[in-house]
Amino acid sequence: MLIVQFQKTIYDYFEKSGRKLPWRYEKDPYRVLISEVMLQQTQVSRVIPKYKEFLNKFPTIQHLAQSRLSDVLRTWQGMGYNRRAKYLHETARLIV
Repeated sequence: MLIVQFQKTIYDYFEKSGRKLPWRYEKDPYRVLISEVMLQQTQVSRVIPKYKEFLNKFPTIQHLAQSRLSDVLRTWQGMGYNRRAKYLHETARLIV
């Protein structure tokens, strides 16, 4: 199978069977960062509602940076590996 044929097969399969995820076509680097960190060692089915909740509470990197860590951790609750939330908060503060 040629590379072009393989690529077409993969793209066709994705178009037909790929999951429609809230972050899949996201262009905002902040939202991409949040999804990538949340998806580390956490099932997609658990991430989807938390992703939406987190972005509702902290819609921009500025909102996250200005928030108290306790609020970030409370919103993160149920995701496990709380250090991820702490590091996201620290990252936001460094960027802003």
